[in-house]
Amino acid sequence: MSDDVLLNVQSGVAEVILNRPERKNAITGPLGVALADRLTEASNRDDINVIVLCGAEGAFCSGLDLGEFNRDPAPTWLAGFSNIWRGAHKALFECKKPIIGALESYAINGGAALALACDLLIAGKSAFLQVGEVQIGMAAPYNMAWLSLRHSEQTMAQVALLGERISGTELKKMELALQAVDDSEVLAVARSLAARLSEYPEGGLMRIKAGLRARLEDDADAWFDRFIQRDPVGKSPKPSSMKGR
Repeated sequence: MSDDVLLNVQSGVAEVILNRPERKNAITGPLGVALADRLTEASNRDDINVIVLCGAEGAFCSGLDLGEFNRDPAPTWLAGFSNIWRGAHKALFECKKPIIGALESYAINGGAALALACDLLIAGKSAFLQVGEVQIGMAAPYNMAWLSLRHSEQTMAQVALLGERISGTELKKMELALQAVDDSEVLAVARSLAARLSEYPEGGLMRIKAGLRARLEDDADAWFDRFIQRDPVGKSPKPSSMKGR
């Protein structure tokens, strides 16, 4: 299995770690496959109660790795990337264990979708989240899907229509983050919260998580398909313009 995403388990808590620090944990096909695999494993293991999703070496995720997406010759995974990325988000949606996100430094575009997918988010006060696709004329289907799952249309508009950076402090005010803490404390606070939840009586967390998903009439594919739309202006940006998607 790829080392692009790591799985570390201790005392009922799994850390799923995006592990491309030299590229600020930017997204590629192999990372998407590994993320789905690691999440599925963590979801199914009896010795794991809670998951912490984080990025290696102080950054959460910078979005798509444009160097890899625009490489010549094209990487073999490129043609199937839409299915790979759907698989990663399905794994997030179907995960039976609560996921706590540790947002250090930034989560941009595709990386923001991963942060928004977390059930609970701990953000650094000066870290930021940015759903910036609108600034390059693109939709943001997975960001929109996760925002719609938990937040109001007003909040969705502020995040996705403006496309601006939102600091950890503002994320807390907008109820997009559970806590905004000193930047150096993000991972420690996420780990502490995960350890506390992991000590709850067996089965409760999974029952609550199942209840959260049961209120939806859609399965993962049907839910995400709601937000996959044809471009209304009849064109799509070139891959080279997909900055940090």
